[in-house]
Amino acid sequence: MNGSVVTDPTCESMKTVHILNLVGAAALLAGCNASRTPDVTISPTPNATATVTEQKMSEKITKTDEEWKKELTPEQFAVLRQKGTERAFTGSYWNSKDKGIYRCAGCGEVLFQSDTKYDSGCGWPSFYAPSSSNVVAEAKDNSLFVQRTEVLCAKCGGHLGHVFDDGPKPTGLRYCINSASLKFEEKASEKK
Repeated sequence: MNGSVVTDPTCESMKTVHILNLVGAAALLAGCNASRTPDVTISPTPNATATVTEQKMSEKITKTDEEWKKELTPEQFAVLRQKGTERAFTGSYWNSKDKGIYRCAGCGEVLFQSDTKYDSGCGWPSFYAPSSSNVVAEAKDNSLFVQRTEVLCAKCGGHLGHVFDDGPKPTGLRYCINSASLKFEEKASEKK
């Protein structure tokens, strides 16, 4: 055989599948272990399935993409309407300790209270509970080779981030939310 290596094509294709799975897992883990780079890039996840599993709001906001583009910044549009993700440790609220409320940047709905915000170490604003049970909706997200639970604004359908079951008490949940999907409103007593 003149010193050459003979490989089985089936084995090679299995190696390729295994490598792709490892790359997908690494991309998912990078979300919570990402390097602290100052650049903000938006990575849309177009394969996310938008099957809403919790919907209690009756007042829905529906707009065309063109209408949303007129109202949102390019970064907000990429996150809220195209299911993008800002890079870890780059959003304006990931390390904020200010007291107040976090509204949806798309429609103004109150989504989270600063009292439920905590430092999860993942580089995105993290909350253990929404402001009430009917302000967020959940959808299955099968992108990046794993199943995750996407969090949406129940009123306008904007993509907020994902929820994981590794949070603190009392809920045990971690709502990992993009800063670009939020607008912070400081408590009146805290304003200078």
